[in-house]
Amino acid sequence: MNTTWATRQKFFDKINAEFNFDLDVCALPETTKCARYFTPEDDGLSKEWSGSVWMNPPYGCDNLDKWLKKAQNSATRGATVVALVPTRTNPPWWHEWVLKAHEIRFVVKKLAFDGPKDGVPFTGHALVVFRPGLRPLHGPVCSSWYQ
Repeated sequence: MNTTWATRQKFFDKINAEFNFDLDVCALPETTKCARYFTPEDDGLSKEWSGSVWMNPPYGCDNLDKWLKKAQNSATRGATVVALVPTRTNPPWWHEWVLKAHEIRFVVKKLAFDGPKDGVPFTGHALVVFRPGLRPLHGPVCSSWYQ
């Protein structure tokens, strides 16, 4: 199964209006959303993340936890990271990393991507926002986000 699913521009533009992203850490040259980006060959996990960071990580691999850990660690060093992830609340990565975020914005309605011909094999997504500084004492703020 092809898991190269690019974020739709209209969806990105709406969230970018709030965050003004300057780095896309999971990109391909033809689908990047920012002038500064990391490709799989660049290995974004090994790079320094700074500024306002957009992350639509590869869902089909078994290392989503590594991307979220990197997002949280980058936020403690001053970056703001917004991750678009599937709302799978049963895997350990959700509890270990997503619940350490400042915000979880559950995307209302099924999200479409550029790439898959038959749609994605799951329906729920969330924007997980890691902000600079300490995480909230009582867990993340959760809300609905209308696309």
